[in-house]
Amino acid sequence: MLDFNLNLGEEPTAESQPRPEVENVVIVGSGPAGWSAAIYTARADLRPLLITGNELGGQIALTTEVENFPGFDEAIQGPELVERMQRQAERFGTEVSIDYVTEVDFEAAPFTVKTAGGQEFRAQAIIVATGASPRRMDVPNEERLTGRGVSYCATCDGFFFRGKDVIVVGGGDSALQEALFLTKFASRVRIIHRRDSLRAGATLQHRARENAKIEFVWDSVVTSVNGEAKVESITVQNVKTGERQDLTTDGVFVYIGHLPNNQLFLDKLAMDGEGYLVTDRLMRTSVPGVFAAGEIQDHRFKQAATSAGQGVAAAMECEKYLAELE
Repeated sequence: MLDFNLNLGEEPTAESQPRPEVENVVIVGSGPAGWSAAIYTARADLRPLLITGNELGGQIALTTEVENFPGFDEAIQGPELVERMQRQAERFGTEVSIDYVTEVDFEAAPFTVKTAGGQEFRAQAIIVATGASPRRMDVPNEERLTGRGVSYCATCDGFFFRGKDVIVVGGGDSALQEALFLTKFASRVRIIHRRDSLRAGATLQHRARENAKIEFVWDSVVTSVNGEAKVESITVQNVKTGERQDLTTDGVFVYIGHLPNNQLFLDKLAMDGEGYLVTDRLMRTSVPGVFAAGEIQDHRFKQAATSAGQGVAAAMECEKYLAELE
């Protein structure tokens, strides 16, 4: 659990001042894109307001060991990385609101942002960094058994499967990372993948194949999760032969991609066919003054480091946009 009341151990660099009637910039989201945008806009003396969303830190906060974020020669835990980003952003003067946005109005500047906590903010510019959420399998009993054996976060729930048999669905980096994490607790981890080869990076593939606790079920998809009070088995179908079989298991961890968290922006910002916000190379959306960064607009790279870079770009362009308004 992240500490919302961090003791920085040093005096803030900016004097405490009342918030302006109209904010310079409101940042929506607290993943690497949001925190990076906050750091840069704060250092530009824009006094940004960052609204965290209901998942502080986004997906990276649910990751165990992060090994590919620049600057760390040893793996860093996802929650610790987020905590450091927050501390850095606050040190430069970012105001952090532990809240989530329920409504936006982009019809004309200043834009309006309303939150679940009953707050309403107006801002000259907005940086959207709401990220993406895990994609569900949409099979029978998946929703009913979520929290009773079905999970989308091994970091959160892996401890409860000590000595148990679990299944991971997926073949990308996230699937293999979480499968490897689960081997710390589970007696066996089977990876179900719809193809006969993995999409994950070579290093992760090597680690997974070398781990004695991990087995692979190739060319297969889950068609049903089975159980009454908890997960008892899954039904899988071979995509080549059509053959079905039931696999007894205690838990199912799903990593088959993500869906952009775009509900706030439907009919308000341009989106592509998959629901990701459309931006140009300068992180500008279809509404002048509204920028987007991270996985809300990136369906290709989906890395913490690229999201951070996109947050930096959005912040720099936001600063130029506000300077031109003056």
